[in-house]
Amino acid sequence: MVLPPGPAGDPAPHEGTPQREFRCGRSAWNAAALRLLDDTYTFVATGPRRHDDWAHDVRAVMHRTVTDPRGWIRLDGDAAADVRHTLPAYPFDPPAASGFPARLHPVDPDTAVGALAVMAEEWQGESTPVRTRPDRDALLADARTLLDRYGAGARHWTNATAATGRPDFVAAGLAGTRSHTFVTGAYVNGLDLFEDLGLIAVSADEVGVFWSIGAY
Repeated sequence: MVLPPGPAGDPAPHEGTPQREFRCGRSAWNAAALRLLDDTYTFVATGPRRHDDWAHDVRAVMHRTVTDPRGWIRLDGDAAADVRHTLPAYPFDPPAASGFPARLHPVDPDTAVGALAVMAEEWQGESTPVRTRPDRDALLADARTLLDRYGAGARHWTNATAATGRPDFVAAGLAGTRSHTFVTGAYVNGLDLFEDLGLIAVSADEVGVFWSIGAY
């Protein structure tokens, strides 16, 4: 997890510190992100929208060349990974902006909520998929809180191949979802990335990138 720096360039607070708890608690969005996605291998980040073709802005988020316009948290366990010296966007290997349309499909807001909620699952050995959890509605509510940030006029895309129809991501579960990959095929430090599910939210001012990654 990466937290933004504090006022006047103070370093980001460490996990478990009172400073971190305060900063995460002061925003409903931060709290929802932590509840829903902090326990899985998931990338969550928002950047400014600066281009008509928002794929350029999504690439900037994946390369970590922009920060959250509101100073809210990112979930990014690979931010300080050594491999980024050779693969700057790791764990991503995003195509050129011109290649995004071939790998993404639009989804309506309700379907986007379901796609985001199932990112709370593990890719392998998930014993309690979201559809069976007693807090299913709370997970969906957190996903809705995250996407509400981008406004009623936001548009959503996913790399899931099932999105050519109107899929029920919650019913299918994370492991039942196939996608056009955006992650690298490089084998790094004994870790192979083999599946991913992404969701992109685009407003007039921001792009949100939510990505669940399967690894072994």
